[in-house]
Amino acid sequence: MSLKRQLFFASLLMLLIPWAGLKFVLELDSALRQQALQQLQERGQRMAELAGDGLLGQPVIRTANALYVSQASNPIKPDGYADDWAGYDHGDHQQNWQSADTLPTPGQPHLRWQAASDDRHLFLLVQMQNQTMRLYRQNSPDQPYDRFELVLQPPVTDVGQPTAAQRWTVRTSAPGQVHAIREDRQQTTDFRVHGAWRDRGSGWQLELQLPLPPQGSFLGFRLAQDDESTAHGTAISPPPPLVQRHAGLERTLTGQLSEGQQVTVTEPAGWIIAHARHPDPHPGADFDELSPFQVLEQITLNALRALIRLYQPEPAPLDETDHRLITGTLPENRLVQHRNGSIWLATEHTLFGDRSLVLQQSLDQLLTLSGSALGSVLARSLLIILALTLVLLGYASWLSWRIARLQRLVSTSVDEDGRILSQIPPARSRDELGQLQQHFGQMVERLQSYNRYLESFSRRLSHELKTPIAVVRSSLENLGHSGSEQERQQYLERASGATERLRRILNSMSEAARLEQSFDQADKERFDLASVVSEATAAYQQLDPDHQIRYLGPVADCPVLGSPEMLVQMLDKLVDNARDFTPKGGIIEVELQPQGDRYQLTVFNQGSRLPGNTGVDIFSAFVSQREGQSEGHLGQGLLIVRLIADYHGGQVDAENKRQGSIDGVCFKVMIPTTDAESRILP
Repeated sequence: MSLKRQLFFASLLMLLIPWAGLKFVLELDSALRQQALQQLQERGQRMAELAGDGLLGQPVIRTANALYVSQASNPIKPDGYADDWAGYDHGDHQQNWQSADTLPTPGQPHLRWQAASDDRHLFLLVQMQNQTMRLYRQNSPDQPYDRFELVLQPPVTDVGQPTAAQRWTVRTSAPGQVHAIREDRQQTTDFRVHGAWRDRGSGWQLELQLPLPPQGSFLGFRLAQDDESTAHGTAISPPPPLVQRHAGLERTLTGQLSEGQQVTVTEPAGWIIAHARHPDPHPGADFDELSPFQVLEQITLNALRALIRLYQPEPAPLDETDHRLITGTLPENRLVQHRNGSIWLATEHTLFGDRSLVLQQSLDQLLTLSGSALGSVLARSLLIILALTLVLLGYASWLSWRIARLQRLVSTSVDEDGRILSQIPPARSRDELGQLQQHFGQMVERLQSYNRYLESFSRRLSHELKTPIAVVRSSLENLGHSGSEQERQQYLERASGATERLRRILNSMSEAARLEQSFDQADKERFDLASVVSEATAAYQQLDPDHQIRYLGPVADCPVLGSPEMLVQMLDKLVDNARDFTPKGGIIEVELQPQGDRYQLTVFNQGSRLPGNTGVDIFSAFVSQREGQSEGHLGQGLLIVRLIADYHGGQVDAENKRQGSIDGVCFKVMIPTTDAESRILP
């Protein structure tokens, strides 16, 4: 898999940013709901105290059989038509109908009604279904006709005495305007109770207007014929209570509401006696007035709100109608759902007489806030992901180009036969790829030096082996033609000497290899370097009286960690190399000096100097700078010196040096002390 593709798949992990943003917004939404619920409970408690004061003296209605009076949203004209009643524009099923039959039998006569008030009058809209209208005929009063009976029981007086009930009867000889007849001795017409009775084909509709009864009144009505078995409607004796909305309380509660809140006060039976809602200060614009960008914004916001709503707790459906609200026990999460699908936070507070105050907060604001926050998080996350992906792909392309460039440089520097054609140029950057290019360059340079040596090694080895082999061959040939024992002995000695030279050459070639193999088996120990070097130098002087070999430096207290035998072997090579280049009677100085965390071991010899810069490392394998005396020597001594120094963590160097009036060559070996060695060991 390419580097670009790897970084692309790695960049996909940044998709965790939107996921984390969603988790954050969900936690924010939960915290907002908890905070809103707490504030809602505090506000609801204050409103419950205020509503309790506003309802003092109002009777408590505990029965489910009551006549509910809603608040008229439009002026109502009692003309027998329902077009000015609430819900008429949305279809007949949307109106606030009440009925004595919860589930009427299809095709059977069924009476339903609704009541409304404009704070001055009470309006009744009564509708009979599946039964034709039967008119009253004055010339045939005994024939069956539809008779609408109305009973009003005023509230109990302050002294506890009930007042007399008022009764009316409504009948008509033809569809149109009607007036109620007061049920008294005179059977007089009461013009305060009037309306219209209209025929609807398969049924009829009656609309009445009468003075608004006082709070706590009872109102009953029924549609009757000659016998009681055909009566439809509410109870007449006693009539059901009249449930009216408390307009003053609603105005008071409206002033206590915040945006997106509504409050409902109910009787113990669930009848709504007050309902207030905060007016929307920002009515939504029509769809045709929105720009394409605003339409896209609304669609996106609705989608985000739906996403957050998906993770919210499930709301409980609220048992409600247009005139009743059965609260009971609200769910633990306090989330309720209305019939129109809207979701609200709700708190319930108990008032006197088991009345209830339900304060609700719409979740639209919280969902809008959470959706906006989620949209902001997602938008910023996507921008960050897009930017980082482009940066990663660009960076991957740049890395790929650099790697491909390095690959081309390496390929063009070596031919198919392994010969080094050119050097790798130094890298300008100092990062890992720059260091890799630098290391490749050093490797190619070393390989080139090694190839040059291999090319010269065959010539050197051929030159070194040619002479002893020729001597052995000629000696053997002459041995067969010799006539005396003395000649044969002479040829045998010549062949033996040439063989010894071959042995030394082969031993020199394998000595470095054996030394590298011994490193794996050698154990390091602590010893005194000064003592070893001083004793070895004294031994060199005893074995070589032709040179002045002397030691300079301490004779003890120079601890190191390593192999004393290998260090003596290294010193042997350095002193042997110095003797080869020092004239008879010349000076060879071995010096040891502490320098910080290292010891500096130097071997100075009087005599010839190192040649100028030849581009060849004299500490490499098979390198010899001897002129005129290189017979039988393959230049392995200084290689062994470098290998032993590397094994001890040291460094080796050589330079021309003048000490006083003496010119010569100084070989320098830096060996770590015991503390420094312990830091570099694994």
